Amino acid sequence: MAPLALPDMAALFPSDKPVFEKDSCDVVFVLGGPGAGYGKGTQCALLVQDYGFVHLSAGDLLRAEQDRAGSQYGDLIRQYIKDGLIVPQEVTIKLLENAMSEAYANPPNNDAWKSGKGRFLIDGFPRKMDQALMFDKVIVQNSLVLFFDTSDEVMVERVMGRAKTSGRADDNVESLKKRFVTFRETSMPVVEYYKEKGLAVVVDASPSTDVVYAEVKKVLAEKLHI
Repeated sequence: MAPLALPDMAALFPSDKPVFEKDSCDVVFVLGGPGAGYGKGTQCALLVQDYGFVHLSAGDLLRAEQDRAGSQYGDLIRQYIKDGLIVPQEVTIKLLENAMSEAYANPPNNDAWKSGKGRFLIDGFPRKMDQALMFDKVIVQNSLVLFFDTSDEVMVERVMGRAKTSGRADDNVESLKKRFVTFRETSMPVVEYYKEKGLAVVVDASPSTDVVYAEVKKVLAEKLHI
């Protein structure tokens, strides 16, 4: 099957300015190796509950799009995920922009959004440098990167535990090995880039949920003053 043609970025984002104004939102990138567990979905759920963030999982958006009837990118996304590769940025960034626009159109009913300023957690993105640079250029400059760090052994244990109920095709040891390699080669340079800019904070994701979350709250108070 021939690969599907991707739309040109200039066609997707015709303006030479970001889609959203920097002062209109706080965007927090949430990164970690596959199965960083307590540092990703669990922590994001707590942040949504306590701080009013809208949680956008790049992986969830891609999986939903691959299953959406009539999607022109469904086959492409499915193949990339199966092979443990990163989906082309044109698709991922557009899906994130659509989801952010939807949140502004139908904002959460909480105090954090009453001023009109959005709060977004973007989970599992950016996974490589060109994604990071393009998002900052065409969507909005991010405010913070939370990088949840733990060992390969812990990540394998958490993913295989999740596999019992997740139903995800990539929750298996073979896919995990591919994802570990991809993460180290392409995602760690993103973390280092934002660390140099003073925007990335490394959080140890090995302890219990409560311990990790206490550290996350300290980071938000220091970096975002919330």
